[in-house]
Amino acid sequence: MAIPTIDPADVGATGLAWLLFSYGYILCYASNLISEGSDLLLLVPSLAGLVGGVVLPFLGAVPDGTIMLFSGLGDIEKAQETLSVGVGALAGSTIMLLTVPWALSVYRGRVDFDEDNNMEPNYKQPKLTKSSFSETGVALSTEVNQGAKMMMLTTLPYFLIQIPAFFLSGDRETVSAGEKKWAAAGFVVCVSFFILYLYTQVKMSNDTIHKMRRIAVIKETLKKGAVSLRGALREEVISLQKKGSRRRASITSDTEKSPLTNGNGMDHNQPSAEISELLKGILGEAFRAYDIDGDGNLNKKEFHIFLSDFHESINKNTVDDVFADFDRDGSGTIDYDEFIAACYVLITKTSNDTGGPGRFAPERASRRATEQLSEKILLDDDEDEEEEEVPEDLTALSPEEQQRAIIRRAFSMLIIGTAIVLMFSDPMVEVLSEIAVRANIPPFYVSFILAPVAANASEVIASQYYASKKTRKTITVALTALEGAASMNNTFCLSIFMGLIYFRGLAWQFSAETLAIVLVQLVMYVYAQRSKMSTATGFVILSFFPLSVILVAVLEYFGLD
Repeated sequence: MAIPTIDPADVGATGLAWLLFSYGYILCYASNLISEGSDLLLLVPSLAGLVGGVVLPFLGAVPDGTIMLFSGLGDIEKAQETLSVGVGALAGSTIMLLTVPWALSVYRGRVDFDEDNNMEPNYKQPKLTKSSFSETGVALSTEVNQGAKMMMLTTLPYFLIQIPAFFLSGDRETVSAGEKKWAAAGFVVCVSFFILYLYTQVKMSNDTIHKMRRIAVIKETLKKGAVSLRGALREEVISLQKKGSRRRASITSDTEKSPLTNGNGMDHNQPSAEISELLKGILGEAFRAYDIDGDGNLNKKEFHIFLSDFHESINKNTVDDVFADFDRDGSGTIDYDEFIAACYVLITKTSNDTGGPGRFAPERASRRATEQLSEKILLDDDEDEEEEEVPEDLTALSPEEQQRAIIRRAFSMLIIGTAIVLMFSDPMVEVLSEIAVRANIPPFYVSFILAPVAANASEVIASQYYASKKTRKTITVALTALEGAASMNNTFCLSIFMGLIYFRGLAWQFSAETLAIVLVQLVMYVYAQRSKMSTATGFVILSFFPLSVILVAVLEYFGLD
């Protein structure tokens, strides 16, 4: 897909800088659109497994992959030159993700090492009291260890193309002819590993890491006011109810039905353990924020304000009845577990149960009195963050209609983001090539530094968000996401190069670059097999990014490609 663009060769230095920042901003915006659209689909339970296992990894690699694809298109001789832009994007993206955001995640997520517990990371309060970088750090879970193994396994195609490249010399046609069958083998292996990686992600779509990401997306969406409480959670809760019912289907119960029991003898006012865990993960921060006096209970007014701030216009009598059901001692308050159960009842009620005349609408004064709490609800964000305008077009809809609107909005964002990437990747490649020409340096170095900034911004931001929560689970989410991005580069993105070499007759003449990519991943694999990582080690890892550039320059100076 092409659009009328300005030829970078026709502009001066200022114009070239403007094109770089313009295209970079547009690609970064498109990358964020794709990321946000994918995250929205996690709110749809029927799609969550597929989205988490396939859509997120694949679309996350689209910006990088598109730059790499366009670097090898066009006139064959020019394509051989611009191919180094794509290789620079591949190397820069892979090495940057495994070094810069990894080190920053360790720094943001660091906690004290417990001297009384074999210097293991202490995730109990207070989490960070020490200033020494050698006495603070993060835990590396089994998931991080396994993610590094998968990452290292997917480097195999580099060896398939690089080993014969060591023994080939001559012009492009000669080298390409000698590499062709190896490129075909590498392409097959890349695609196979890509499918294997997606398969393993789908199989693990219900594990802790994927659940943590879904919970984080739901919390963020609720905080922004993009959907109501029931709009975000009703389908998820009902889905978990159905799974629980199927598990109990073979169990016969003689329990008589009562106002508080269903046919299985289960108290329908009490969520299952799985649903309770979900609701506590999402609403725990909210309960503490609305517990104004900090006594571990919510009174009826606080509960009403909570529902209003989460855009639930529920019949006042319904709210009062539910509150009374759980305020069993008549104290006028409900504790944390009762709050979760009350939310469960309200979430699972139909629109007819909760709507209609007499909807609760708290006084503006009450709403205004809780505005200062908004910054603490669900997420511990910076105090100066601006409050986003609530999109009433969604919150005013029923939960079912909100789910349909979420799907429409998510796919619109994905389509628009992908279209923008396709339109502006080729112009970006031309700009990077022109910068290299004017600076009289190989295009690889320009692309290595600049391309990841535009293509991988969403991964960097997401990793920092999760790491800042300072829990064992969230640091695992942050680091495994970075390992996953590297695995996608080793499979999906590298397969594009293999295809270009095989189908277009281009030559793989990037031995120094390949060694740098594989070496950094090998070192990171070794580090990731440990049970913990100190902050000091994180800074060592940060140095790998500039050192890898120096390594490539030194290897090329001594004649390696």
